[in-house]
Order: sequence, then C-alpha cells, then structure tokens
Amino acid sequence: MTEDNRAVENQLERTLAASRWLLAPFFVGLALSIVILLIKFVQEFYHLAAKALTVSEAEAILGILSLVDLALTGALVMIVIFSGYENFVSKIDHTHVRNWPEWMGSIDFTALKIKLLGSIVAISAIQLLKQFMAVKTASDRDLIWYVVIHVVFVASSVLLALSDRLSGEIKPKPPAAARGEETTKA
Repeated sequence: MTEDNRAVENQLERTLAASRWLLAPFFVGLALSIVILLIKFVQEFYHLAAKALTVSEAEAILGILSLVDLALTGALVMIVIFSGYENFVSKIDHTHVRNWPEWMGSIDFTALKIKLLGSIVAISAIQLLKQFMAVKTASDRDLIWYVVIHVVFVASSVLLALSDRLSGEIKPKPPAAARGEETTKA
C-alpha cells in the first residue's frame, strides 16, 4: 500500500469515526421527548385524580395502568438514550455525578437489546391487561390480536436471550495466560 493510499484510508476512517456524532442530535431529541411523556403523564394523572372519588375500581386500575405504561415508556427511552449514546457516540464521564445509576455506564449492545425487549414486553402486557379490564367494550378480534402481539413479543424476547446465550457459549475462550491463569506444562 502506497503512502498516498494510506493517507486516504486514514482520512476516510477519521471521517467515518467522526460521523458517529451525527447521532447525538437524535439522543437530544429523545431526551426532549421525555418532556412530552411527562406532559401526557401529568394530564392522565390530573384526569384520574379529578374523578378519583366517582370512578369504579376497574376504571381506577385502568387509569393507573396508563400511568405505569407512560412511566415504562419513559424508562425505555432513557435506556435507549444512555446506552445508545455510550455505545455509538461517546463514553459519558459520570465520575462527577454522585447518584449516577450503576447500569448507565456498563450496558452493552446485547444487554440493551434484552432491556428494550423486556420493556416492550412489559408495555405490551400492560396494554393487554388494560384490554382485559375493559373486556366488555373490546371485540373478540381485538383481544385476539392483543394476545397474538404480546405472545410474539414474549417469544422474540426469549429467542433473543437464548441466541445471545448460545452465541456467548460458542465464543472461543482466550488462552489461559490472557485470562491471568497459570499455565502448567505436562
């Protein structure tokens, strides 16, 4: 490889590496979307609180499930923001933040997928539970679709976790010396 070719290759690699910063505005946008979820949460809470003394138990549970759904969605967005930023843009220096959650600096892409699917399954379960709570107003067709969609999410999560576990077991182990183990000669 000539020196000119190597210089072009180096510049291309620097440009590609720098392009990861184009993702940063996406994560800022997601952080701002938390405000939208907060507005909807406050709105839903206000509606629920305003009629708390007159609603039935089932309606109260449905309202609370809506609040849980919004909270889980917000947590899901936060997981995507922090782990996506750390995995694809830049590491966050959290040494100066005293109450930094432990998981935020250590989640890798595989763990992100599992957490995302776990959150999606939880949100799906809440939606399904809300439909079952309002079974008198839901059609059989709608209920069947909610169940099918939820089962697909659950099956996807299980298969992803299983495939990640299997791929982890298949990876070759580093030599004993690289693992810090003492090698014995026979």
